[in-house]
Order: sequence, then structure tokens, then C-alpha cells
Amino acid sequence: MDNKKQTVLVVDDIDLNVMILEEILKDEYNIITATNGKEALQVLRNANPLPKIILLDVLMPEMTGRQMFEIMKNDKALMRLPVIFITAENDSESELLAAGAVDFINKPFLPEIVKLRVRNQIELKNYSDSLEQMVAEKTAEATNTLDNALQGLANVIEHRDLESGEHVKRTQLYMKTLTYYLVASNSVYAEELMKLKPDIIMKSMALHDVGKIAIPDRILLKPGKLTAEEYEIMKTHTTRGKEIIGELGDVNSSLYLKHCENICYGHHERWDGNGYPQRLKELEIPLVARLASLADVYDALVCARVYKAAIPYDESIEIIYDGRETQFDPVITDALISVQDQFREISEEYK
Repeated sequence: MDNKKQTVLVVDDIDLNVMILEEILKDEYNIITATNGKEALQVLRNANPLPKIILLDVLMPEMTGRQMFEIMKNDKALMRLPVIFITAENDSESELLAAGAVDFINKPFLPEIVKLRVRNQIELKNYSDSLEQMVAEKTAEATNTLDNALQGLANVIEHRDLESGEHVKRTQLYMKTLTYYLVASNSVYAEELMKLKPDIIMKSMALHDVGKIAIPDRILLKPGKLTAEEYEIMKTHTTRGKEIIGELGDVNSSLYLKHCENICYGHHERWDGNGYPQRLKELEIPLVARLASLADVYDALVCARVYKAAIPYDESIEIIYDGRETQFDPVITDALISVQDQFREISEEYK
């Protein structure tokens, strides 16, 4: 076994499936295998170090993949190991993702898809592991290190989501513009925003879509309209984002991470309560998430995506204003109207 390579555990009772996955991944990773969930748990308990990721079949004798996954989620030593389910046509992909799987791979296997999904999830796990180690070993340097690492995570998402371009940078600058205007204009949110630290709010926006790393390529990069099931899977990027942020540190002791969590989880909520994932309404939605929602939608409107052309600035502003008190916080909407020229300058500078 090559100690320099990271390890992948493949769990499947069909020898042919195991052989195919080994052939696809052997050049980049050390591969260990098991034929069912019971055997795989024993392999994990004897493994030192643990594998970076598990490719887990759903249906197997003695112990199914689902049963094994439930045991892992209640085991402190194993609960953070990312699991990609190996799925057949009759498996519910949205159900598996909702249960906490980071991704899934369909049979029959497509080598490039297998490699990309394994590589993406291992890269994310490495970020998480390195952050945890750095925070533990270098407490005095934690804040600066965390800034850099979180920005690195944002860059991973931006690289994968091909249409995003400078999306992360633009939305951060929109957040900064909105926040400082709301403070400087002595709005009803001025005092609260000062307590929430405007600079930290801006930095936290970088990871608003980090959960998209858990969305399959066929959905994330689809040029056309999503099906109902695909849309449900896409919506899970909010809950996956919250989970990922939770893995980076204690959100209750870090304002930075708390903002990241609130933004990831809440930036698709709506003022009228018709958003997702919690259907929060009005002031139930964290203030940073209400800011993020407007910044994100503005950028989606004025910038071209793989599935749509850019919408003119004036028309985009009209669309947003039409969403005042339904989709968006009215105070924040009015603030955007006041700073729309600055928003336009940002969008043109960072294309």
C-alpha cells in the first residue's frame, strides 16, 4: 500500500462492482474493500488511519448500506466520514442526500464522474481536517488561518460551479455595500449590524453556496430547467452547507462561523414564509441571511448563467422591487435601491 496515497473504502457485495471501482480509482488512491456493512464496520475499527471517504452500496446481505450509515452517524469516531452511496435506478437519491450522504454514484459507473465526485469530497474532507488541526494547534493564529481556509473552500465551490465566475467576490462586495449603507443611514438595523460586525458579515458571505459541493454534477451543471426531483436535491445545498460549516468548528463560539451557518441555511428563505428549507418568515430569518438573499438574487439576475442570459440592470432592479415584502425584507430592498449604482459598478468590475 502506498502510504502517500489517501484511502478509499469500497463496500459492495458484487465483486464486479468492486473490481470496476478499484480499476477507476487505483491510480490515485489506496483502495480497501468490504462486502457488506458489518464487515465494513470491522474494517473501519481496525483502520489506522481511517479512509478519507466511503463508497457504500445501498443493498447488501447481513447489513445494508443504510443500516451501516445509521450506525456511523451515532459513532463519534465515524460520524464525520463522508459517504457516497452507490445507487441503482430504484434508489431514492433525494432520500439518501437528506439522510446525510455527501453524494451518490449511479450504476453503471462512468469513470470520470466517479473520479470527480470522489476527488471533490476528499478535497472538502481535507479542508475540514486541516482546519480542525490548525485551530487545535495554533489557537493564537486561528482567526487569520480560518479566514484563508474558508476563502479556499469558497474557491473550491467557485471552481466546480462553472458559471459562477466572480460570483463569490461580487456577492461579498454587495453585502459590504448594503451593510455599511444600513449602518451609515441609521436604519432600524444599524445597531444590530454593528453588533454583528459588518466586516465579518462580508467575509462570511464567501461560503453561502458551500453546500453545492454535495450536489451532483448532472444537476449543478445542467443547462436546462431542473425536474421536480432535481430541484429538491438542489435545495439540499442549504442543509448540507449548514452541516459543513458545523464541521469546521463550534458555531456558537465563533461569530464568523455563526454568520456562515445562518447564511448557508437561510439565504433561500423568503420574507413571506414561502422559502426553504425552514419556511421562516420576516424577522424569524436571521438578518445576515436576509442580506445574503438579496445580494445573491441580484447577482443571479444581472449575470449570465449556463441556463439564462443576463437581465438588464434596470429590469433587475424592478424585479427585486416587485419582491419587496414578499421575497425580500422591505428595509433591505429600499437600501439596495439607494445603492444600486454601486451594485452596478461592482458587477461590471468583477465579471
